[in-house]
Amino acid sequence: MRKSVLALAAACALVPVLAQAESATYALDPLHTFVTFEIGHFGTSTNRGRFDKKEGTVQFDRAGKTGKVEVTIDTMSVNTGAAPFDKHLKSADLFDAEKYPTIKFVSDKFAFNGDKVAEVAGNLTLMGKTQAVTLKANQFNCYTNPMNKREVCGGDFETTIDRTAFGMNYGIDWGFPKNVRLVIQVEAIKQ
Repeated sequence: MRKSVLALAAACALVPVLAQAESATYALDPLHTFVTFEIGHFGTSTNRGRFDKKEGTVQFDRAGKTGKVEVTIDTMSVNTGAAPFDKHLKSADLFDAEKYPTIKFVSDKFAFNGDKVAEVAGNLTLMGKTQAVTLKANQFNCYTNPMNKREVCGGDFETTIDRTAFGMNYGIDWGFPKNVRLVIQVEAIKQ
């Protein structure tokens, strides 16, 4: 009887250790991670752009259904494919990239649907202001990459932000919308 009580106590002591062992750190794969934005243009078409430089890490525990993410985006890397538009986006009228060289998203709130990430809620810092945002997962998956033999997790996430909440008011008086759709396709490699 004493041996079974000791064995049960030892097993109970190992549960937190085993649960923590499931947590892993992943680094964003810049070749498979894209941060894009869309905003209406006078109700006629949609302006789109992306940020070419981004980095970050994800801590993910599938079994414990928890996670953390920290992503930093280089504001100067904004790219629309049109140099004059990129220059204007970097100016004080819009992103004010010289004064605010990075955009940051930090989260420790993952919501799951079964074993898949459904949402990631956190804080977005843009132009020195921080607002709560929730990124909805349109799809999520983990797989073993056949080339590097490492686990990769990722998905397609999106949200819509009110740019005026961050102080980006350019064009509002002319009818430019305040809402901007953010689309984030991310893959992160287990370290």
